[in-house]
Amino acid sequence: MKRQLTRATLRVLRGLGVFRLARDSRWRRDRLLILCHHGVSQGDEHLWRPALYIEPKRLEQRLGILKRGAYNVLPLTEALRHLHAGNLPPRSVVLTFDDGTHDFYTQAYPLLKRFGFPVTVYQSTYYTDHQMPVFNLICSYMLWKRRGTVLDIGNELGLNSPLDLRSEHRRRDIVRDLLEVAERKQWSGAHKDEIANRLANLLGLDYGSFQSKRILQLMNPEEVAELARNGVDFQMHTHRHRTPTDEALFRKEIQDNRQRLREITGNTPTHFCYPSGTYDARFLPWLAEEKIASATTCDPGLATARTNPLRLPRFVDTTGQTEVEFESWLTGIGGFLAAVRTGAGD
Repeated sequence: MKRQLTRATLRVLRGLGVFRLARDSRWRRDRLLILCHHGVSQGDEHLWRPALYIEPKRLEQRLGILKRGAYNVLPLTEALRHLHAGNLPPRSVVLTFDDGTHDFYTQAYPLLKRFGFPVTVYQSTYYTDHQMPVFNLICSYMLWKRRGTVLDIGNELGLNSPLDLRSEHRRRDIVRDLLEVAERKQWSGAHKDEIANRLANLLGLDYGSFQSKRILQLMNPEEVAELARNGVDFQMHTHRHRTPTDEALFRKEIQDNRQRLREITGNTPTHFCYPSGTYDARFLPWLAEEKIASATTCDPGLATARTNPLRLPRFVDTTGQTEVEFESWLTGIGGFLAAVRTGAGD
């Protein structure tokens, strides 16, 4: 009900011309909107994880709104330079994609190229070099494929109970249990892939089909290098998509990620995105020691010249966001209302 009321309010504001006034205001000109996307569906991934995946047609609609609204879609480094110099062009927006999944190469990049928009990809690199589906994600996806059932196959996977697939909560618990077994038994990446294959067989699914379609796989080094040559900006997202709270381990994630991206693209990345948007105050001095120029979160908001560059907010666009909600964030209205609701301000 609250979400429906918000959407109705936004439609009224748009109809009254408030969106247009906000979009063209000095207030909006002093703010940078960083948009965040993750995966772009090759099939039904947006139904499995609507907060993670968006349909290609919806992404195309979003890019069309940017084009028709004459928004200035800027490269990340250029946008941050203008932001801190106080001379952002009007309606400034940055496009970012997290993780660097294969579907960016096949689904997102062709659309971005057609619209002529620059983009930053925050690329993890372990699964770039190890071409297999991301273990926890492929397990979650396959369990979702067989949702609504209870299967007495837990013992086949080292688990002590049947697989109850009747709710998202229970499916999430199964993935957690598999990860705990993997950590306890120190499974290698290759062994985890064998377990995922075994799970597919037990569920009656074709694991080879997922592999051939590159479902839940990252771009390989050749694809990353090709897109880098074509102007895609690749930045850091840790090597293994994790943020250890131990300083040495945390900084090694950054160092390994940076080194691998430098080897693949020929460029030295200086920007970073917190995996899953999770960050801790302890990370900031460690990032500063690693000469990180900026770090983006998944906290909703628009950045100003006063925003801590290691805590940059973004608007995470998902399948569940309607067109009017998306447009409200482009104009600044969405960010303003979010700040009012949380009592935040800048």
